[in-house]
Amino acid sequence: MDTSKIKEFLENVKLFLGAATDFERKSRSVIFKEAHNEMDEFILLCFGDILGIPIPTTYYSLELLPLIAEDLDGWQNRMINRLYVWEERWSDYGFDA
Repeated sequence: MDTSKIKEFLENVKLFLGAATDFERKSRSVIFKEAHNEMDEFILLCFGDILGIPIPTTYYSLELLPLIAEDLDGWQNRMINRLYVWEERWSDYGFDA
């Protein structure tokens, strides 16, 4: 192998490990925030009837209720407190709402 390719590989490994363990830039909090947003959207798709959104598959998603029951109160409060969900999500990607 060429030494330049080895150096390039080692530099890429160094960059990857540096980004994977970068806690000073709060990358962990960004990941947790995104995970909460994904979970909120999943619960909205399954149990939107709680907020008054008619969803025809709610009957089938009731099997998930025992697994998600403890998260529903916090989810309902978070969804009620959000005024502009689309604007909030689009601002993450630089779109104008």
